[in-house]
Amino acid sequence: MSTTQKENTLGKAEKLKSRKQIELLFAEGKGFTAFPVKVVYLVRQTDGPEMDIDSAAIQVGVSASTRHFKHATDRNRIKRLLREAYRQQKHELQETAAQKGVGLSVFFIYLDKTLPGYDLLFDKMRYCLKRLRKTLEELP
Repeated sequence: MSTTQKENTLGKAEKLKSRKQIELLFAEGKGFTAFPVKVVYLVRQTDGPEMDIDSAAIQVGVSASTRHFKHATDRNRIKRLLREAYRQQKHELQETAAQKGVGLSVFFIYLDKTLPGYDLLFDKMRYCLKRLRKTLEELP
């Protein structure tokens, strides 16, 4: 496996799965919307006691509404497309977080009622990640 291919993965440590961290994210996090994607994020210090030893600098979660998509296959497809769009474009955001020495918890929520195409999600993800980078760059 080449190094470029290995860097372009979304490993277990990069996934936001901890219920405690997700609750903290939605309680204290900030957000913005780039329709049809809503982004909720929380900047955290990487050297704090709340950080797990094996956790990555950026942890990501994705969601699609059961109310809008009754079939699990549709929800799973949307989540797969969101993760893929993030996975291919995450590098600049990771570099910025590493330079600032902070961690980031991010949750992407799909809001629309229609199944999206990959191109739309790719473009919206590019905008969302650019905005998150700008937020990180403005940190002291």
